Order: sequence, then C-alpha cells, then structure tokens
Amino acid sequence: MSQIHVSTTLNGDPVEYLCEPDETLLDVLRDRLGLTGSKEGCGSGDCGACSVTVDGRLVCSCLVLGAEAQDREIETIEGVAQGENLHPLQQKILDHAALQCGVCTPGFIVAAKALLERNPDPSETEVRYWLAGNLCRCTGYDKIVRAVMDAAQEMRGA
Repeated sequence: MSQIHVSTTLNGDPVEYLCEPDETLLDVLRDRLGLTGSKEGCGSGDCGACSVTVDGRLVCSCLVLGAEAQDREIETIEGVAQGENLHPLQQKILDHAALQCGVCTPGFIVAAKALLERNPDPSETEVRYWLAGNLCRCTGYDKIVRAVMDAAQEMRGA
C-alpha cells in the first residue's frame, strides 16, 4: 500500500504526516506524531480512552482513519493545557483525586472539555450522560463528575 499525505491542524498547529490508508488516527497520533496522551483501551470505540475532537466533535480516535484528518482540526489531551498552566478540568481532576491509573483520564478530560464548550452550565445528569462513553475501571465516576461540575462552576466565574 502506498502512504497517504495528510495536512491537518493539530492542537492549533499545522501538521503534515504520511500514513497507511488503513491506519487509525489513534495510531498516527501515538506512533507517527509522538502524542501518547490518547490511550488505546479497547480498539473498538467502547471505552473512550482515545477520545479527541475532530472539528469540535468528540470522537474515538481508534474509529477514525488517519487519512480522514485531512483539512480537519484535531484536538488531543496534549492541547488542553496552556503551556505549564493546567486547564481548570485538569486541575479539578487532581483536586478531587478523580484518577488512579490514569488510562481513562485523557479521554474524560477531552470529553468534558467538549461538553463545557457546548454547555458551560450542565446539570449533573448532563455531565453523566455526556461522559457515558468513557469507562473507568479504577475510581468510579462520582469524583470525576464532581470534578467536571466544579470546573464548570470555576470556568463560569460562579
């Protein structure tokens, strides 16, 4: 198979890469671009550990081909913080001790950020619904939900 040349925007920066036609975006991010924050938990879109946004839409990067990123805007967990300054979601995850092994954490943060960009004042039910595609085997969900609710409140300046 011949490789495909892709030009895209990744975490706000223009990026070009070559990939195989059947290579997933997750594999491109991790193996070709060295962005290892997104994790492969299942490879079938069931766990959310590989969540990224493509043109603002939350997707499992294990279900998207790398070639489909052509002319798209991709945001990964690596694009959430501003340099050394953590995003409020990242800080609240730490503050609420809402992680243990950390495999699911990048996906939860990317998903929660996508939610708060659409709805800065979600109810707890909305947060739980939005994060339902992300699985955690260690901490349970209450601390994660509380961290997202707390971050939303801080981001609104409430």
